[in-house]
Amino acid sequence: MANASGFFTPSVPSLRRRIQPSIAIYRSGLCSPEGFSKRVICSGTIHGEEKLSSGASPSESRIPRLVSKGCKLVGCGSATPTLKVSNDDLAKVVDTSDEWISVRTGIRNRRVLSGKDSLTALAVEASRKALEMAQVDPDDVDLVLMCTSTPEDLFGSAPQIQKALGCKRNPLAYDITAACSGFVLGLVSAACHIRGGGFQNVLVIGADALSRYVDWTDRGTCILFGDAAGAVLVQACDSEEDGLFGFDLHSDGDGQRHLNASIKENEADNALGSNGSVLGFPPRRSSYSCIQMNGKEVFRFAARCVPQSIESALGKAGLHGSSIDWLLLHQANQRIIDAVAARLQVPPERVISNLANYGNTSAASIPLALDEAVRSGKVKAGHTIAAAGFGAGLTWGSAIIRWG
Repeated sequence: MANASGFFTPSVPSLRRRIQPSIAIYRSGLCSPEGFSKRVICSGTIHGEEKLSSGASPSESRIPRLVSKGCKLVGCGSATPTLKVSNDDLAKVVDTSDEWISVRTGIRNRRVLSGKDSLTALAVEASRKALEMAQVDPDDVDLVLMCTSTPEDLFGSAPQIQKALGCKRNPLAYDITAACSGFVLGLVSAACHIRGGGFQNVLVIGADALSRYVDWTDRGTCILFGDAAGAVLVQACDSEEDGLFGFDLHSDGDGQRHLNASIKENEADNALGSNGSVLGFPPRRSSYSCIQMNGKEVFRFAARCVPQSIESALGKAGLHGSSIDWLLLHQANQRIIDAVAARLQVPPERVISNLANYGNTSAASIPLALDEAVRSGKVKAGHTIAAAGFGAGLTWGSAIIRWG
């Protein structure tokens, strides 16, 4: 059954025994009752460990699976604000220096929304580029997933992106809030809609403007964050071409105390009085606090949980770490990226990183880095990528994907 740890099922015989009632298959997100009866696909008959020991390629070594449809990543795009803020620029407003920041984080520049820039506009630009690469018309988009924790409307920004793209068939559009893990969750959600709901083209956008929630006098946090948007077009395909091999997703609300931007009341707001009949009513206006982060604890969390998640996703995909072409992590801190790569024994030349130029762009970081790697020719069609996001919530997750 499909769940938070992957699309894989124990074996074909056990599924056949469980085909009644058919609604159980449908709710798994794998296929509808009709789709199940029409298409049963198993990729391979040899168990993953036997394949791996013989040196099989990633496409040959996956554990047998049962899916009605596959999904593949066929287009990507990105967009960043025009304003570039260097470490030297930050040193003029807060007690820091280029050396202090770069040594501790690997960051040298970041992009920040300013003037008439908007996050929605960046998301639309990234989406158009992804659609152009995929050669898909906006009218053929079935779903828009906006992965963001900083929407420009309390009720979500996805419908405005759908409108700006000119999608005339009014496809469903909604936001996913999972901070720096948002894009990975968006990819898995897209796959579920395609495999279980019959969707053909799903636009997955990662976009955040954390600069709006940064305390620019706190050198522990303001040095880290930037703004950006990235998008990927996920398209339905035959199961033999499936490009999402496995995934692993988790949350731990106990870790919220280490990284958050909680709601707060405006203590100075006296515009609304009280008639004395109900204590504390009308309520004061509220807003969100600046980002609060315990850097040491977040580092420990990422260095421990992210490798475990990737290893779990690889196991479900029937792959070994040596089978992946690229490691693509959320761009939070170069020390975290290096620590995870070392744990997984991935050499530096197979690690994708653009952190130095953009900083931590939250949900945008993975699609932004992917887009640059694809357009530069580094990532090519058929390459296998281990991607992982991690951050506030706390949430973390990984996905083993194939580009193209």
